[in-house]
Amino acid sequence: MIKENKQQKVYRILKGRIIEREYVPGQRIVIDQIAKELETSSIPVREAIRQLEAERLVVYKRNVGPVVAEVNESDYLDTVHVLALLEGYAASLAAKNFPKEQIVQLKELNRLMEEALEDFDIIQFSKLNAAFHRIICEQCENAYLIETIQHTWNRIDSIRGTGSTLYSKRVKESILEHREIIRLLELGESDQIEILAREHKIKTAINFEKRRKNLIETNTITS
Repeated sequence: MIKENKQQKVYRILKGRIIEREYVPGQRIVIDQIAKELETSSIPVREAIRQLEAERLVVYKRNVGPVVAEVNESDYLDTVHVLALLEGYAASLAAKNFPKEQIVQLKELNRLMEEALEDFDIIQFSKLNAAFHRIICEQCENAYLIETIQHTWNRIDSIRGTGSTLYSKRVKESILEHREIIRLLELGESDQIEILAREHKIKTAINFEKRRKNLIETNTITS
């Protein structure tokens, strides 16, 4: 394992806190406080924040300093649609020579997702779902594509507070679609799985938009 330098360590910790929503959108990032907490100078903290700013996870506000970026709902939907294309292509590449042992892993993850739903553990479901898709994408053997997908996942993770509200009947449908994805991977059906994987992700965006509009309509009626 490659040893992290100070800037890399700070970057990893801050990014993790944003993705896990320990730092919420709009929250100020106090450089001196973080430097003291992580027992380092302000320089690696500033460098890490600049990197997070480049990834649009942090923005600078006048007279305030760095804050966790606010992300609107349309940004979430746009990002999911782009991810649908990327994951679809990755799945098609992966299907050409998908390892059998990874098929076993995918089936187990899907089973655990069902258990998480039974326990109403949406956070666990989300983590298992992410692992499911990560296994598939990492088998595409295209380093740049994997890197691009990872950045897009991180972008979506930074707005997980919004995205997490979409779990309803959609999660049950998702598990069934996972089974079909696994079946196509076993058969090596690269063309069919590209379409299915793309539609699988787009349905999430459609479901989110539908629920968002219903919520707006309900609030309008009751106000």
